[in-house]
Amino acid sequence: MEKVSTRREKIIIFDTTLRDGEQSPGASLGLKEKLEIARQLARLKVDVIEAGFPISSPGDFTAVKTIASEVEGPIICGLARALPKDIERCAEAIRSAVHYRLHTFIGTSPIHMKYQMKKSPAEILRMTYDAVKLARNLITDVEFSPMDATRTELDFLIEVVSAAIDAGATTINIPDTVGYAVPEEFGRLIRILRDRLPILEKVVISVHCHDDLGMATANSLAAVLNGARQIECTVNGIGERAGNASLEEVVMAIKTRPDFFRFANSVETKEIYKTSRLVSHYTGLAVQANKAIVGSNAFAHSSGIHQDGILKERTTFEIMRPENVGVSESKIILTSRSGRHALNHKLKQLGYYLKDKELEKVYQRFKELADKKKEVFEEDLLAIMEEETTVVPETYRLEYFNIITGSKTVPTAMVRLQKAGKIFQEAAFGDGPVDACYKAIDKITGIKPRLLDYSLRSISSGKDALGEVTVKVEYKKQSIFGRGRSTDIIEASAKAYLDALNRIVVLPKRTTLISEKI
Repeated sequence: MEKVSTRREKIIIFDTTLRDGEQSPGASLGLKEKLEIARQLARLKVDVIEAGFPISSPGDFTAVKTIASEVEGPIICGLARALPKDIERCAEAIRSAVHYRLHTFIGTSPIHMKYQMKKSPAEILRMTYDAVKLARNLITDVEFSPMDATRTELDFLIEVVSAAIDAGATTINIPDTVGYAVPEEFGRLIRILRDRLPILEKVVISVHCHDDLGMATANSLAAVLNGARQIECTVNGIGERAGNASLEEVVMAIKTRPDFFRFANSVETKEIYKTSRLVSHYTGLAVQANKAIVGSNAFAHSSGIHQDGILKERTTFEIMRPENVGVSESKIILTSRSGRHALNHKLKQLGYYLKDKELEKVYQRFKELADKKKEVFEEDLLAIMEEETTVVPETYRLEYFNIITGSKTVPTAMVRLQKAGKIFQEAAFGDGPVDACYKAIDKITGIKPRLLDYSLRSISSGKDALGEVTVKVEYKKQSIFGRGRSTDIIEASAKAYLDALNRIVVLPKRTTLISEKI
């Protein structure tokens, strides 16, 4: 019996964050930022990076040339209008790349030809052929785009595409430049072009969709179902006006629904979140909280019904694993809508395992607080638990400490602890006085947890205000909190750290246990 192949056809991911994405209002990037984003895109394993528009400015030319010289892996692409000077300048910028592509374009819709190009259809056809021919004489990999294709008359679009292929184009991109198309219509356009132009089978069909009507991702995927094999997109969906098709959305749609989209792509999805945050940081364009895949709420659950379901079985309300896109874990957001199951789960993460009666008592306190504020945080729960549970036995007690520090001095701490009536003393160096103090404590106790979080706040007023330090440490995959107070910040820091260590010491003996994360 003949074995059926399960190999999936590849969809090429063409990233234009550095070209179209940078055209977002206020998203200007310098050379250093562009180079760092390009390197991250290479780690993300996109197939093509459209690095810029070399003719547009000396700075853009330098950026494209630098990326071409220094970034390996993806094809490095430059954009050029259908003009000889643009094409020659672009070829000069990208030639130093290991793999490079020249992307040229021209407006083809009646409105673009009349008002922007001020050219007749015959002139547009001639410019298309000549531009692609020149580019192909300089570069072997040439992409052509009939700008505003979705508002171009079909017969003329076919003529232009045919001319570009005759001149040597290796990729034909069909852009929905103004986000005018709807999915069924756009998919049908790709299918009609394939049916009426069999020569398209010899080139890669690409699509470049804008999000003016909120359908860029849907249009891109509809095109793929009808024969397109390259999607042009941007990280976080940034770009002109309402932006472009979102890279993370098209990639994860294909990977999450292999039953429907029987294709593959080479993107390293665990780099998605990191790439999103890097682009957001450098462009200054914040990612909306409810943005698919990379928004802060994308894997957050606040509904009590959803929280209960997700804690029982993740797939009840999550179709993707957060770690698959580089997010550490799902978030349970405690609000007035949260139930006992979610509260109990959070308490276990903080180190508290309660019996049913204890949980009910704490839950009532939690509900009272949740009715007064939008979200209940870990610090709030710790405050409740401090009032409801007994004090942790003080295995180690701070007897004395001395810190030597200064602007030109290596911070040094000498710490003396008491345990069961005996005195232990150690000294250590550190990156700062608190770090040195903690390292000295680690030497004495032999316990070396990883510090996850450190916070300091004033709980009284005046120059001699009482300071409270809260620390969160990780020990054997378990999270433990500690808290200390003093008018001396270093002393408060040491007490908080010792409080956490004392909790670790008695973990097997207490009814209040640390629970590994679900």
